[in-house]
Amino acid sequence: MVAKRSAGLLLFRITGTEAEVLIGHMGGPYWEGRDEKAWSVPKGEYLAEEQPMTAARREFEEELGLAPPDGEWLPLGDARQPSGKIVIAWALEGDLDIGRVVPGTFTMEWPPRSGRMEEFPEIDRVAWLRLDEARGKLVAGQQVFIDRLKDLLDGRQEPGTA
Repeated sequence: MVAKRSAGLLLFRITGTEAEVLIGHMGGPYWEGRDEKAWSVPKGEYLAEEQPMTAARREFEEELGLAPPDGEWLPLGDARQPSGKIVIAWALEGDLDIGRVVPGTFTMEWPPRSGRMEEFPEIDRVAWLRLDEARGKLVAGQQVFIDRLKDLLDGRQEPGTA
């Protein structure tokens, strides 16, 4: 069986001397009431015939209702999740007004085995968080992307420049 694949985009900005990333709290009843390890990089699955970067852009737009800003996409590589899914991600420096976010939705049977379909937001809230704070909130399999972004930023000559 071929592992499912997802692609995502981790938006970051430099505020003063610190980097912040934009992540989203996963929507739906399973994540309601959870905070730690319940956030995600905006991402989604793609099929073999789709380019991962194209999928990452599409999923960013679907999950946040906004296009990513223009800029250089920095590869963060891929990471196998505990579920076996492989996530590939990029980082992009830019800003985004979280007050303009209009999350996409998904439909699922809720409550389970009720026969009733309910609609939920893919992401129920977004936040700009410092790297250390974001790392603690992300699901375990995505924390590596924060570490890789930090390594990239540590290699820069000056914050805010590529």
